[in-house]
Amino acid sequence: MSIVMEIFNNRILISAAAAWLTAQVLKTIIHMILNKAFVAERLVGTGGMPSSHSATVCSLATAVALNYGLGGGEFAVAFILAVVVMYDALGVRRETGRQAKVINEMMETFSDMGKPMSVEDKLKEFVGHSPIQVFAGAVLGVFMAYIICNFF
Repeated sequence: MSIVMEIFNNRILISAAAAWLTAQVLKTIIHMILNKAFVAERLVGTGGMPSSHSATVCSLATAVALNYGLGGGEFAVAFILAVVVMYDALGVRRETGRQAKVINEMMETFSDMGKPMSVEDKLKEFVGHSPIQVFAGAVLGVFMAYIICNFF
């Protein structure tokens, strides 16, 4: 079988990729509804609802569990990866976003005193997730893996 066919027949990989794509599309739609504007960066950007990181790793862990069971090393690796990624999204990356927001506000204040701040000078504020965003991504990931592994 060709490499391309092997990849497209890998339900574990497909479920993780589909969960990421679905989360990114949902994130863009939710952002568009809340802000009344389409922002293309949301299609690939981090942060927002639902967490595409959580969706991806939970889909991966669920698909591994459905294909190999819960007792093997495959699931152990996928599960620990999911925990680390979701913990990071809630912790370090969330704090980074909060700090970026404060720094951007400070720079705005300083720019009022002199040189205006350009769009390129602003730090990215959408990098982490709230607990509900991580939970929603996790649920989406489990759902996507279940659908893809059982019906495709």
